[in-house]
Amino acid sequence: MRIVIAGGHGQIALRLERLLAARGDEVAGIIRSAEQGDDLRAVGAEPVVLDLESASVEEVTERLRGADAAVFAAGAGPGSGTARKETVDKGAAVLFADAAVRAGVRRFVVVSSYGADPDHQGKEVFDVYLRAKGEADAYVQGLEALDWTILRPGSLTDDAGRGLVRLEAHTGRGSVPRDDVATVLAELLDTPATAGLTLELVSGSTPVSVAVKSVAGN
Repeated sequence: MRIVIAGGHGQIALRLERLLAARGDEVAGIIRSAEQGDDLRAVGAEPVVLDLESASVEEVTERLRGADAAVFAAGAGPGSGTARKETVDKGAAVLFADAAVRAGVRRFVVVSSYGADPDHQGKEVFDVYLRAKGEADAYVQGLEALDWTILRPGSLTDDAGRGLVRLEAHTGRGSVPRDDVATVLAELLDTPATAGLTLELVSGSTPVSVAVKSVAGN
């Protein structure tokens, strides 16, 4: 498959790119700065320089043309203010989804967040983040032209992945290594029967492949 990943220099994205490239997929990661390109090449991904905060839908569509799947893994990141939660976590996600529709890329996977909710209340930065993520998720869920899957991981850690997770519509609070999030994303891309599902993810006791097959109804 050819897979294009928005937020290609993110911590989860780099792990995912390494996994996909190692299994023989063609992977492109959209990045903001050419200086990040070497990190993507090191994991086997093609760097594509494009700022999703200023790009047009036509520009993004061109980068997605010919892809078999798209993954939105971009985020404003810790330390950013409320404005960038709106422009990246929401705005860039909507832009990327619209471009996927125009490019004819049906398979679309979103890295969201546990607690994402368009009706989340509060004015703190994290409140705005959860609301922006929830609004972006709701927008994607409304696009019939996409075979979307939304993944909402719990608190992210840099612990070594164990490959053991809990993946359900509702898991309750918990944490999960970024390694395991990437492994789940790779498995979701291979499992089109998970289209139309919004899933929460935390560490658990079920092997990733078994957990994905279970939510897919297999």
